[in-house]
Amino acid sequence: MEIRIEIQEADALKIKADVLVLKYAQDFFSGADSQAFSRLALLHKNLERKLPKPNEFLFLESLGGAGANFILFAGVEGLLNFRYKEIRSFCFRSLRHLAETRANAEHICFTMHGANYGLDETEAFVSQIAGMIEAIAKGLYPLHLKTISIAEIYQPRAKRLRVILRKLLPEGVINVGMEDGLARRSIDRGQLNEAGINSEDKPLIFVAMPFDKKMDDIFHYGIRNAVNKAGFLCERADELVFTGDILDLIRRRIGKASLVIADLTMANPNVYLEVGYAWGLGIPTVLIVQDAQELKFDVKGQKCIIYSGIRELEEKLSKELPGLR
Repeated sequence: MEIRIEIQEADALKIKADVLVLKYAQDFFSGADSQAFSRLALLHKNLERKLPKPNEFLFLESLGGAGANFILFAGVEGLLNFRYKEIRSFCFRSLRHLAETRANAEHICFTMHGANYGLDETEAFVSQIAGMIEAIAKGLYPLHLKTISIAEIYQPRAKRLRVILRKLLPEGVINVGMEDGLARRSIDRGQLNEAGINSEDKPLIFVAMPFDKKMDDIFHYGIRNAVNKAGFLCERADELVFTGDILDLIRRRIGKASLVIADLTMANPNVYLEVGYAWGLGIPTVLIVQDAQELKFDVKGQKCIIYSGIRELEEKLSKELPGLR
C-alpha cells in the first residue's frame, strides 16, 4: 500500500478532501486558518469558545464552508514559538488524532507552515514531511488514507516545495508496511530523522532585507541557497501581522543569530535599524547591495558585497560563508 504526498498550488479552502488540517496558534493571523474560522463561525454557534488550547483539537463539519468535508483545528503554542520541532509534532499529532476520529479519511489536506513568518522554508517543510512520515511509520494514521495534499497558493513557493519534495520522495509516495515507510533507495533518512528534532542545533543566519516581493528571488535563490549549502538555517522577518510588535520578533531572531546578512538595496531604514541592532549585540554582519551608490554614509566604510544578479550573489556568498561557519 502506498500513500501519496503532493503539493497542490491552490487555495486550501477550495481543495476537495475529507479533512483539512489547520493550526490554531492561540490567535488568528492572515492565512487559511483565519479565513476558515471566519467562514465556520457563521455556521457553528459559539465557535470561538470551542477553539483548542495547545495539544488539543477541534473537529468540525465544514457545512460547505470549505472544499473539505471536515476541518481539524489543532491547538499549538503562540506563533512565535511554533518552530521546526513544533511543526513536526503538529503533523504527527494531527495524523494520530485522525486515526482515532476519522479512520475512513482517504484524502487529508495540510497547509505549509513556517515560511510566512520567516522560518527557514526548507527546514520547515522537511520538518512537516518528517512528522507525517513518523506517524505513518508507526501506524498512527487513518487506515484508508491514500493521499496527503499540502496546499500552497503562492506559485513560486509551490514550485520550490515540489523541488524539495522530489529530493525527499522521488516517487512521491510513502510505502506503508515497510520498516519506516520509505524505500531505502529513495531518500536521505538522516535529514528526515533530524528535521524538527535537531533543527535548532544548526547555526542561524538572520537576513535583513526590504519587505518587497521583487526581492523574493534574491532571497530564495541568491541568499538562502548559499546559506543552506553552508550548513546554516536561513530566517528572516516576513510581513505577517503579529499580535505583538514585529520588532520583538526581529530582536529575538537577531539575538539568536550567528550572523546577519543585510541587503541594503533600496536603502530601507528598517534594514539599517536591524544592522545597527546586530552591531550593538556584537553579531557579525555581511552587507550586500546591488548598487554601491545606494549605501548611506554610516556603512560606506564597511566591507560590502556588490552584486548585479542572483547567480553572482549566490557565488559570492558561497565563497564568503564557509569561512564564517
